[in-house]
Amino acid sequence: MKRKTFVIDTNVLLYDPECITKFPRNNVAIPVTVLEELDKMKRLPNELGKNSRAVFRLLDSLPKIGKGNLHNGVKLENGATISIQMEIKTDYHNVALSIKDNQIIMAAYLIHEKGEHVVFVSKDFAARIKAEAIGLEAQDYENLKHDFKRIYKGIQRIETDKHNIDLFYKDGAVTLPNLICNPNEYCILTSPEHSSAVGKYNPQTNTIEPLLKPTNIWGVKPRNVEQKCAIDLLLRDDIKFVTLLGQAGTGKTLLALACGMRKVFDEGVYSRILVSRPVVPLGRDIGYLPGTKEEKLLNWMQPIFDNLEFLCDSSGHEQNETLRWVMESKKIEMEAVTYIRGRSLPKMFIIVDEAQNLTPHEVKTIVSRAGEGTKVILTGDPTQIDNPYLDPDSNGLTYSVGKFNSHKIYGHVFMEKTERSELAALAAELL
Repeated sequence: MKRKTFVIDTNVLLYDPECITKFPRNNVAIPVTVLEELDKMKRLPNELGKNSRAVFRLLDSLPKIGKGNLHNGVKLENGATISIQMEIKTDYHNVALSIKDNQIIMAAYLIHEKGEHVVFVSKDFAARIKAEAIGLEAQDYENLKHDFKRIYKGIQRIETDKHNIDLFYKDGAVTLPNLICNPNEYCILTSPEHSSAVGKYNPQTNTIEPLLKPTNIWGVKPRNVEQKCAIDLLLRDDIKFVTLLGQAGTGKTLLALACGMRKVFDEGVYSRILVSRPVVPLGRDIGYLPGTKEEKLLNWMQPIFDNLEFLCDSSGHEQNETLRWVMESKKIEMEAVTYIRGRSLPKMFIIVDEAQNLTPHEVKTIVSRAGEGTKVILTGDPTQIDNPYLDPDSNGLTYSVGKFNSHKIYGHVFMEKTERSELAALAAELL
C-alpha cells in the first residue's frame, strides 16, 4: 500500500499533542505556520499552553528517538516519518495567504503537487471544506474518538422468568444463565407476569444484586429507575469513577452534588467536595471578568449554587442558615478545570460538570489528579457542546465511557428522562 502524507493542522496538535506518532508506516508533515501558531500559545496558563509546550518537547526529542532530522524527516520505529514543511504554494488563485489556515492548506497542496498522496487532517470543519474544495483529501482526527450513537448505556433490560425475580427478592441476589454484563452494569428484570426488579451486576460473584436503599440524601429522592441507578453508583465507595450522561433536566448534577453532601457532611467518607466546570474560551474566559478568582468563578458556578440552594432548602432546615453553614465549613471547593492541573487531590469527592466540553487529554489530566480515596464524577450532555473543535464522538466524556466500561472501579448511567419540569421535558423532546 502506497504511503500517505498526513498534513496536521494546529487544532489537532492542541487536541492530542502526541498525534504525530499515531500514523504508522506513513509520512507526517507539519507546516511551519502550525509551529508559529503553537509558539504564540505556549505561554498561556491553560490546557492550550500546556499542549503547545508538549508538542515542542516531543518535536525536540524526535531526532534522539528516531533516525534523521526534521528537515528531511525523522523515521520512527513504527515506520512513520515526521518532517517540518517550510514551503507553501504562493500562486494559487483567489487564496488569501494572510489567513493562517490558508497557509497551512497551501503547504499541503504543495506536497500534493509533488505527486504524494496527501491527507489534510483538521478538526476545523471550515478548513476541511476549503481543503476539499481545492482537491485535497481531508479528514477529521479519528484517534481519540468513540461512537456516541453506540455508546454504552450502563443499564440493560432483561426478560426473564418470574421465578428468577422471586429468587432475587428472596435471596438478595440471582444468577442468570448466559448473562453478558459489564462490571457495575444495571439490569432491569421483567417477566411476562409483569413482575420486575432492578439490580446491579457484580462481576466477582457473577450475580445481580439489589441496589442500596439510602434515606435522607439531603431531601432528594429518585424519580425514576435511571436516577435510582445513578444514586447507587454515586454512593458506592468502591466505585471510584462515575460518568452520568443525559440531556438537561435529567438530574445529573443535582444527584452528584446531593450524594457528595451525604458522603462528606453526613458520613465523613471524603474530606471535601470539589466542583469544577470547564471554562470554554471564545471570549468568555474568566480572565475577562472583573474581580478575584472567586468572584470570576461565581458567574460560571451559578448552576452549582442553584443546586446547593435547592438541596439546603430540601434538607428540612432553614435554607439560608443551612447554606451558610455548608459554605462556612470549607468542605465545598469550586475550581475552574484550568487550575486543577498539577494538584494532588486525596480523599475528595470530585464533580466535573459539563464535561462534554473537555478533550480526552483534559479528562486524563483531571482524573489523573485523583489521590488515594478520591472519587471522580463526570457529568454532561455530549449533544450540547460549546467547544468548536469537539463533537459527540470526540469529546472527553464520550471517550471516557468507551475506554472505562469494562473496569470494575467504574460505573456509568445514561439518563434519558427529564424530571426538571413538564416544560423542560417537552423542550428537550421537541427543540
